[in-house]
Amino acid sequence: MAREASERTENKTNWRVLLVEDDVPVRNRLARILEGWDQGSLIAACGTLFDAKQVIERETVDLLITDLRLPDGTGIEAIRRLKDISPDAEAMVISVLADQRTVLDAIEAGAAGYLHKDAYAIDLLEAVKDLLAGRSPISSSIARLLVRRLAGHETHDGTPDAPSDLTVREMEILNHIARGLTYEEIAARLEISRNTVPVHIRNIYRKLSVNNRSQAVFEARERGILPR
Repeated sequence: MAREASERTENKTNWRVLLVEDDVPVRNRLARILEGWDQGSLIAACGTLFDAKQVIERETVDLLITDLRLPDGTGIEAIRRLKDISPDAEAMVISVLADQRTVLDAIEAGAAGYLHKDAYAIDLLEAVKDLLAGRSPISSSIARLLVRRLAGHETHDGTPDAPSDLTVREMEILNHIARGLTYEEIAARLEISRNTVPVHIRNIYRKLSVNNRSQAVFEARERGILPR
């Protein structure tokens, strides 16, 4: 299978790429990288699920690179629609979301690669080349999560991992907590009331069975929800 994929990559000179990312600066940066790829052409860079589906419906897409959290849905829906229309097309996720359920849903939908958005030391084009060569570029934190899943969800003490069930908003706040942001800074970045931030944080603590920020970050990293 890897050999067939490698031969297909070598024989193809123009991969038609669709990029889906709602964060404008990130989208522009990734678009510039893809525009410099001599084996592909960026046919569209979208910020919403609706626009992505429009492109998928009317254009031939060989490779979808998508974020998961979009203003009007998820990148998983874009992957599913692409696979419905073009089963041989490839899909890769770049997202801050790294909880077990989300990762598994994306892979089950057809994603062959999954990169954590915080891992910006990654070389996007190298990841794309790996994917098209039949490999599965996956960030180390995601790989650990999948290994633990296959091993029976065991934690460091041998007990099963309880599902975190974190919402998208809670995942966003957890990522900001890990970066050391204050309540005010988190509220400003997410454009929400400062008073709602501690409510979300209490829910995060409850779901992770912890009592403070440092414990939350440690537990999330142990579970593979956050990268180490």
